[in-house]
Amino acid sequence: MALQSSMREQIAGLGPWFHNLHLPDGTQTSPDHPFGDFPSFKWQHVAAAVPEDLSGWSVLDIGCNAGFYSFELARRGAHVMGVDVEPLYVRQACWAAREFDFKDQVEFVEGDVYGLLGSDRRYDLVWFTGVFYHLRYPTLALDLVRRATQRLMVFQSMTMPGPARDVAPPDVPLHRRELMLEEGWPKMAFVEHRVADDDSNWWVPNASCVEALLRSAGFEVLARPEHEFYVCKPVRVPEGSSRDLARITTISTAHGCNGP
Repeated sequence: MALQSSMREQIAGLGPWFHNLHLPDGTQTSPDHPFGDFPSFKWQHVAAAVPEDLSGWSVLDIGCNAGFYSFELARRGAHVMGVDVEPLYVRQACWAAREFDFKDQVEFVEGDVYGLLGSDRRYDLVWFTGVFYHLRYPTLALDLVRRATQRLMVFQSMTMPGPARDVAPPDVPLHRRELMLEEGWPKMAFVEHRVADDDSNWWVPNASCVEALLRSAGFEVLARPEHEFYVCKPVRVPEGSSRDLARITTISTAHGCNGP
Protein backbone atom coordinates (compact mmCIF):
# COMPACT_ATOMS: atom_id res chain seq x y z
CA MET A 1 0.00 0.00 0.00
CA ALA A 2 2.86 2.38 0.81
CA LEU A 3 4.38 1.80 -2.62
CA GLN A 4 1.06 2.49 -4.35
CA SER A 5 0.59 5.61 -2.25
CA SER A 6 4.05 6.82 -3.26
CA MET A 7 3.26 6.12 -6.92
CA ARG A 8 0.02 8.07 -6.71
CA GLU A 9 1.88 10.97 -5.13
CA GLN A 10 4.41 10.98 -7.98
CA ILE A 11 1.62 10.89 -10.55
CA ALA A 12 -0.20 13.75 -8.83
CA GLY A 13 3.01 15.76 -8.68
CA LEU A 14 3.43 15.41 -12.44
CA GLY A 15 -0.21 16.20 -13.26
CA PRO A 16 -2.49 17.07 -14.84
CA TRP A 17 -2.37 14.12 -17.25
CA PHE A 18 -4.06 13.95 -20.66
CA HIS A 19 -2.91 10.37 -21.38
CA ASN A 20 -4.20 7.68 -19.06
CA LEU A 21 -1.19 5.36 -18.86
CA HIS A 22 -1.56 1.92 -17.29
CA LEU A 23 1.68 1.57 -15.34
CA PRO A 24 3.36 -1.79 -14.60
CA ASP A 25 2.07 -1.87 -11.01
CA GLY A 26 -1.52 -1.39 -12.19
CA THR A 27 -1.72 2.29 -11.29
CA GLN A 28 -3.28 4.62 -13.88
CA THR A 29 -2.22 8.20 -14.48
CA SER A 30 -5.71 9.52 -15.27
CA PRO A 31 -8.33 6.95 -14.28
CA ASP A 32 -11.08 9.59 -14.20
CA HIS A 33 -10.31 10.96 -17.67
CA PRO A 34 -13.39 12.74 -19.13
CA PHE A 35 -12.98 10.82 -22.41
CA GLY A 36 -12.74 7.45 -20.66
CA ASP A 37 -9.65 5.25 -20.98
CA PHE A 38 -7.95 7.65 -23.38
CA PRO A 39 -6.16 7.06 -25.66
CA SER A 40 -6.24 3.31 -25.06
CA PHE A 41 -9.69 2.92 -26.62
CA LYS A 42 -8.43 4.67 -29.75
CA TRP A 43 -5.37 2.41 -29.96
CA GLN A 44 -7.57 -0.69 -29.71
CA HIS A 45 -9.07 0.25 -33.10
CA VAL A 46 -5.88 1.53 -34.73
CA ALA A 47 -3.45 -1.17 -33.55
CA ALA A 48 -4.36 -3.75 -36.20
CA ALA A 49 -3.57 -1.27 -39.00
CA VAL A 50 0.03 -0.85 -37.78
CA PRO A 51 2.64 -3.60 -38.35
CA GLU A 52 2.91 -5.89 -35.34
CA ASP A 53 6.67 -6.24 -35.71
CA LEU A 54 8.44 -2.88 -35.83
CA SER A 55 11.88 -4.25 -34.95
CA GLY A 56 14.53 -1.99 -36.44
CA TRP A 57 12.02 0.74 -37.31
CA SER A 58 12.67 4.35 -36.37
CA VAL A 59 9.59 6.28 -35.26
CA LEU A 60 8.92 9.98 -34.78
CA ASP A 61 5.95 10.69 -32.53
CA ILE A 62 5.00 14.34 -33.07
CA GLY A 63 2.93 15.74 -30.24
CA CYS A 64 3.74 12.71 -28.10
CA ASN A 65 2.05 14.06 -24.96
CA ALA A 66 2.80 11.62 -22.09
CA GLY A 67 3.97 8.99 -24.55
CA PHE A 68 1.10 6.50 -24.82
CA TYR A 69 1.58 5.82 -28.54
CA SER A 70 5.36 5.96 -28.22
CA PHE A 71 5.26 3.18 -25.65
CA GLU A 72 2.86 1.04 -27.70
CA LEU A 73 5.13 1.32 -30.73
CA ALA A 74 8.19 0.58 -28.60
CA ARG A 75 6.46 -2.60 -27.40
CA ARG A 76 6.45 -3.69 -31.04
CA GLY A 77 10.21 -3.21 -31.27
CA ALA A 78 10.55 0.34 -32.62
CA HIS A 79 13.01 2.96 -31.45
CA VAL A 80 10.98 6.08 -30.85
CA MET A 81 11.72 9.79 -30.72
CA GLY A 82 8.83 11.66 -29.11
CA VAL A 83 8.55 15.45 -29.33
CA ASP A 84 6.08 17.82 -27.72
CA VAL A 85 5.91 21.59 -27.27
CA GLU A 86 4.62 21.24 -23.71
CA PRO A 87 7.42 20.73 -21.15
CA LEU A 88 4.99 19.12 -18.70
CA TYR A 89 4.15 16.34 -21.16
CA VAL A 90 7.84 15.71 -21.88
CA ARG A 91 8.52 15.36 -18.15
CA GLN A 92 5.59 12.95 -17.83
CA ALA A 93 6.79 10.86 -20.78
CA CYS A 94 10.38 10.70 -19.49
CA TRP A 95 9.15 9.61 -16.07
CA ALA A 96 6.82 6.99 -17.55
CA ALA A 97 9.64 5.65 -19.79
CA ARG A 98 11.61 4.84 -16.65
CA GLU A 99 8.59 3.16 -15.07
CA PHE A 100 8.05 1.03 -18.20
CA ASP A 101 11.81 0.41 -18.50
CA PHE A 102 11.79 1.79 -22.05
CA LYS A 103 14.53 4.35 -21.39
CA ASP A 104 16.89 2.69 -23.90
CA GLN A 105 14.21 2.44 -26.58
CA VAL A 106 12.47 5.80 -26.42
CA GLU A 107 13.64 9.39 -26.17
CA PHE A 108 11.52 12.44 -25.42
CA VAL A 109 12.46 16.05 -26.14
CA GLU A 110 10.77 19.41 -26.36
CA GLY A 111 10.05 20.32 -29.95
CA ASP A 112 7.43 20.67 -32.65
CA VAL A 113 6.75 19.68 -36.22
CA TYR A 114 8.29 22.89 -37.57
CA GLY A 115 11.63 21.74 -36.20
CA LEU A 116 11.73 19.35 -39.15
CA LEU A 117 12.66 22.35 -41.29
CA GLY A 118 16.20 22.09 -39.97
CA SER A 119 16.45 18.30 -40.18
CA ASP A 120 17.13 15.91 -43.03
CA ARG A 121 16.49 12.85 -40.87
CA ARG A 122 14.02 10.26 -42.14
CA TYR A 123 11.86 7.93 -40.06
CA ASP A 124 10.28 4.63 -41.00
CA LEU A 125 7.06 5.70 -39.29
CA VAL A 126 5.84 9.17 -38.39
CA TRP A 127 3.01 9.30 -35.86
CA PHE A 128 1.21 12.62 -36.38
CA THR A 129 -1.95 12.60 -34.27
CA GLY A 130 -3.68 15.25 -32.19
CA VAL A 131 -1.57 18.06 -33.63
CA PHE A 132 -2.74 19.23 -37.05
CA TYR A 133 -5.69 21.33 -35.87
CA HIS A 134 -3.47 23.12 -33.34
CA LEU A 135 -1.17 24.50 -36.07
CA ARG A 136 -1.23 27.97 -37.59
CA TYR A 137 0.63 26.65 -40.65
CA PRO A 138 -0.86 23.20 -41.21
CA THR A 139 0.06 22.57 -44.85
CA LEU A 140 3.70 23.43 -44.20
CA ALA A 141 3.65 20.93 -41.34
CA LEU A 142 2.16 18.20 -43.52
CA ASP A 143 4.79 18.76 -46.22
CA LEU A 144 7.52 18.49 -43.57
CA VAL A 145 6.01 15.26 -42.28
CA ARG A 146 5.93 13.84 -45.81
CA ARG A 147 9.61 14.66 -46.28
CA ALA A 148 10.45 12.89 -43.00
CA THR A 149 8.41 9.73 -43.75
CA GLN A 150 10.02 6.67 -45.31
CA ARG A 151 7.44 3.90 -44.91
CA LEU A 152 4.26 4.85 -43.06
CA MET A 153 2.53 7.84 -41.50
CA VAL A 154 -0.41 7.75 -39.11
CA PHE A 155 -2.45 10.94 -39.15
CA GLN A 156 -5.33 12.21 -37.03
CA SER A 157 -7.13 15.52 -36.87
CA MET A 158 -10.29 16.86 -35.32
CA THR A 159 -12.75 17.21 -38.20
CA MET A 160 -16.11 18.66 -39.07
CA PRO A 161 -19.01 16.16 -39.15
CA GLY A 162 -19.68 14.22 -42.32
CA PRO A 163 -18.04 11.62 -44.56
CA ALA A 164 -15.47 12.27 -47.28
CA ARG A 165 -16.94 12.91 -50.72
CA ASP A 166 -15.20 13.20 -54.08
CA VAL A 167 -16.91 16.30 -55.47
CA ALA A 168 -13.98 18.43 -56.63
CA PRO A 169 -13.44 18.56 -60.41
CA PRO A 170 -9.87 18.82 -61.77
CA ASP A 171 -10.44 22.48 -62.62
CA VAL A 172 -12.93 25.13 -61.52
CA PRO A 173 -13.70 28.03 -63.89
CA LEU A 174 -13.75 31.43 -62.20
CA HIS A 175 -17.45 31.81 -62.97
CA ARG A 176 -18.27 28.44 -61.31
CA ARG A 177 -16.88 29.13 -57.85
CA GLU A 178 -20.25 28.26 -56.34
CA LEU A 179 -19.11 24.65 -56.72
CA MET A 180 -16.96 25.22 -53.66
CA LEU A 181 -20.10 25.68 -51.58
CA GLU A 182 -21.24 22.13 -52.26
CA GLU A 183 -21.49 19.77 -49.32
CA GLY A 184 -18.37 17.67 -49.14
CA TRP A 185 -16.13 20.14 -50.99
CA PRO A 186 -12.68 20.00 -49.31
CA LYS A 187 -12.62 22.86 -46.83
CA MET A 188 -11.27 23.86 -43.43
CA ALA A 189 -13.08 26.03 -40.93
CA PHE A 190 -10.85 28.69 -39.36
CA VAL A 191 -11.22 29.11 -35.61
CA GLU A 192 -10.64 32.75 -34.73
CA HIS A 193 -11.46 32.28 -31.07
CA ARG A 194 -11.86 28.90 -29.37
CA VAL A 195 -13.14 25.35 -29.68
CA ALA A 196 -13.77 23.51 -26.40
CA ASP A 197 -12.45 26.56 -24.59
CA ASP A 198 -9.04 26.00 -26.19
CA ASP A 199 -7.46 28.91 -28.03
CA SER A 200 -4.81 26.62 -29.58
CA ASN A 201 -7.40 25.12 -31.95
CA TRP A 202 -6.99 26.91 -35.28
CA TRP A 203 -8.38 24.75 -38.08
CA VAL A 204 -11.12 22.12 -38.39
CA PRO A 205 -11.12 20.38 -41.80
CA ASN A 206 -13.89 18.23 -43.15
CA ALA A 207 -13.10 14.64 -44.09
CA SER A 208 -12.87 15.50 -47.79
CA CYS A 209 -10.29 18.15 -46.97
CA VAL A 210 -8.21 15.77 -44.85
CA GLU A 211 -7.95 13.29 -47.69
CA ALA A 212 -7.24 16.02 -50.25
CA LEU A 213 -4.52 17.46 -48.01
CA LEU A 214 -2.92 14.05 -47.59
CA ARG A 215 -2.93 13.46 -51.35
CA SER A 216 -1.54 16.92 -52.07
CA ALA A 217 1.33 16.32 -49.64
CA GLY A 218 2.24 13.06 -51.36
CA PHE A 219 0.48 10.42 -49.25
CA GLU A 220 -1.81 7.57 -50.21
CA VAL A 221 -4.38 6.53 -47.62
CA LEU A 222 -4.08 2.79 -46.90
CA ALA A 223 -6.60 2.45 -44.08
CA ARG A 224 -9.12 4.37 -42.00
CA PRO A 225 -9.13 2.21 -38.86
CA GLU A 226 -10.82 4.66 -36.51
CA HIS A 227 -12.82 7.88 -36.74
CA GLU A 228 -10.44 10.65 -37.89
CA PHE A 229 -7.43 8.26 -38.13
CA TYR A 230 -5.61 7.62 -41.42
CA VAL A 231 -2.78 5.18 -42.08
CA CYS A 232 -0.81 6.40 -45.09
CA LYS A 233 2.18 5.53 -47.20
CA PRO A 234 4.39 8.11 -48.93
CA VAL A 235 4.14 8.30 -52.70
CA ARG A 236 5.31 10.85 -55.23
CA VAL A 237 5.57 14.38 -53.85
CA PRO A 238 3.68 16.91 -56.03
CA GLU A 239 6.02 19.35 -57.72
CA GLY A 240 4.31 22.42 -56.26
CA SER A 241 4.63 21.41 -52.62
CA SER A 242 8.19 20.19 -53.14
CA ARG A 243 9.21 23.49 -54.73
CA ASP A 244 7.64 25.64 -52.02
CA LEU A 245 9.10 23.53 -49.22
CA ALA A 246 12.55 23.76 -50.79
CA ARG A 247 12.30 27.57 -50.76
CA ILE A 248 11.19 27.68 -47.12
CA THR A 249 13.89 25.22 -46.10
CA THR A 250 16.56 27.32 -47.80
CA ILE A 251 15.42 30.39 -45.88
CA SER A 252 15.28 28.55 -42.55
CA THR A 253 18.67 26.94 -43.06
CA ALA A 254 20.20 30.34 -43.74
CA HIS A 255 18.95 31.42 -40.33
CA GLY A 256 20.33 28.37 -38.55
CA CYS A 257 17.12 26.49 -37.70
CA ASN A 258 17.64 23.03 -36.21
CA GLY A 259 15.24 20.14 -35.73
CA PRO A 260 14.86 16.69 -34.18
